[in-house]
Order: sequence, then C-alpha cells, then structure tokens
Amino acid sequence: MEEVIERLKQIIVQIATPYVTGTGFFLASDGLIITNEHVVRDNRQVIIHSDCIPKQLVPVVYLDERFDLAFLALPKQVKCTEQGRLNLGQEAREGEVVVAAGHPYDLKFTATQGIISSTLFRNGDIRYYQHDAALNPGNSGGPLVNMAGDIIGINTFVIRDGQNMGFCLPSGYIRSAIDEFKAAGKPEAIRCPGCSNIVHVTNLSGKYCSFCGMPAAMPSSAEQYEPTGLAATIEEILAKLGFSVPLSRLGPNNWELLRGSAKVNISYHEKTGLITGEAYLCYLPKDGNKALYEYLLRQNYHLEGLTFSVRGSDIILSLLIYDQYMNPDSALHLFQDLLDKADEFDNILVESYGAIWRETS
Repeated sequence: MEEVIERLKQIIVQIATPYVTGTGFFLASDGLIITNEHVVRDNRQVIIHSDCIPKQLVPVVYLDERFDLAFLALPKQVKCTEQGRLNLGQEAREGEVVVAAGHPYDLKFTATQGIISSTLFRNGDIRYYQHDAALNPGNSGGPLVNMAGDIIGINTFVIRDGQNMGFCLPSGYIRSAIDEFKAAGKPEAIRCPGCSNIVHVTNLSGKYCSFCGMPAAMPSSAEQYEPTGLAATIEEILAKLGFSVPLSRLGPNNWELLRGSAKVNISYHEKTGLITGEAYLCYLPKDGNKALYEYLLRQNYHLEGLTFSVRGSDIILSLLIYDQYMNPDSALHLFQDLLDKADEFDNILVESYGAIWRETS
C-alpha cells in the first residue's frame, strides 16, 4: 500500500481553471495528462502542478464529453523516477482492493483504500467500476489504482447519498480514446457528442462535425476567460504587482501568489463582500512557543492593515477588505505590503523563534 501511494504521488497532477479545480494524472509513455472533461471544459489552457512538474499553463488537446475524458499536453520538463511511471492496467475484478488518489489545489494529497463492488455498473451504454474508496469533489479526474500499481481507471463521479459510492471509467476506455486521438495525427481533437467520431480541424465543416452536422468546437476555440466586477479589479492589481494573472487563478475568485519563500492566497467572497489575503508562513514549533506568541502579539500592535493569527499549527499573516470600501490604489498597497511582510516574517519566525518551514510549490 505505501509503495503504491508513493508511486501515485509522482503521477498525480493538480489542475486549476478560473472556474474549478481538480485532479489529473500523467502517462509518460503517451505524453499526456489525463483528467475529466468537466474539469477543463471551456478552457484553452489550464494550470497544472505536481511533484514532478513545475507550475505552468498547458493546452487542452482533447475533449470527450461522452466519456468525460480530457487530455492535456504533458510538458517535456517532467522529473519523475522510473518508479513514478505508472501504466494503464487490465480489467479489474470484483472484490479487488484499490486506491483512489487526488490532490486538488490548496488541499493535501489524499489516497483512500476501497474495494471494487461491481464491474458491470452501467450509465446508458457506458460501463463503470463501482467502488467504495472515499472520494471528494477535488478528486475528480484522479486515478484508481490496484495493489500492483496499475491504473485501472479514472474516477468520474460519486453518489453522496449512496454511502459514498464512487464510479470509475475503466482503463480500456481511456486506452481506446488515446489510440483514437493519436491515430488522428492532429495537435487537438474532440469526440463528437452526436456521432462519437473523433473530429479535428480538417474534418470540421465550419463549426460543425462533417460526419453528422452536430456543433463541434476544438479546445483552442474556447472563449478566453474575462473576469468582471471586483474580480477584474483584483486581477488588474495583480498584474501591476508583476504577477502572471492566468497562472495565478485557482478556481472562481481565488488567486495564488508566490513571493520569495511565502505563498499568499487572495480570495473574494461575494456573499459576504469580503476580500481576504492569507499568507501561510510556517508551522508552530513543538515547544518553546511563549516567546513566539509574544512576538506575534507585539507585531499585531504595530502592524497596519495586517494581522497575525494561528490556525491549528499554521502561523498566518492576513488582510481583510470589505468590497464596498475597496479602493484600487490602497488595495495595491495592502497586497504589496502583505507580500513583502510575508517574505520577511517567515524568515524571522523560523530563524529566531524556531518555527518550522512550510513547503511552497
């Protein structure tokens, strides 16, 4: 089990768009990242990151609404060991022990064990594996793996009121889709939702499938995301601060910024009207916290617009702005101050007060 999980950690890919976050996994031998179509729908490019791949934007190259599959281009700079090169396996067996894995942004990698309860569950004419390994929404697009370390399918959906029954598209469907996509020999393609043929630019008739006449659009024709309202203002501020805005988006109204050794999350909560900035600096030391707490309290007395807090073992530096009082110039100053202070304070807390470094990605 532990060996399987360690191998999984190398192939799991975090995926983020302006709309959702999810999980994927890469197949090094095929040069593709596999995920669910609903995770990357309406995006030309998505953000990816993994233990083996630095954070970056990659193009969506294949969309398959019928099987809820999507392929992303696998970057060349993948740094994984041979142990991390998992392959698609054969058919699963009822009663077989499996592991479901996922790693959505801002959450920890999860791997849960379960059992295949049925290999014959059908939704229409598509067959799925039914299993009881616990899943959460961020695990959508993650792999289901057997104890031999073979990928037997992709987790697609879960029935919450059915005691967490999870459903996985078998690896045979994935392999067939990969083979069909590669056989087309084109940089991008889709499976037509009408006739199920693989369609690429050369067999499109305008915006329609030349086989059946159904509307069909390549991934690269998706409309560029355009933020509105306060989200647009926040992104203008981030651009002025020198950040790549497309690479900073992590789901709706969330942005992740890296400055030196600090990671800062900016969020806009429309219902409450709150704009928050949180820098998770480091972890509390196991003992000798009195001097550290005294230091944090002293800083809270002197800081303007920023506040230290402790959540669990996390030491956090944060800001809070109400949208009705949002002023772009003052917000830019506050964001800049949060970034600078976060990069400064984490060093002080670790070097002078024994706090423990966080891993930044």
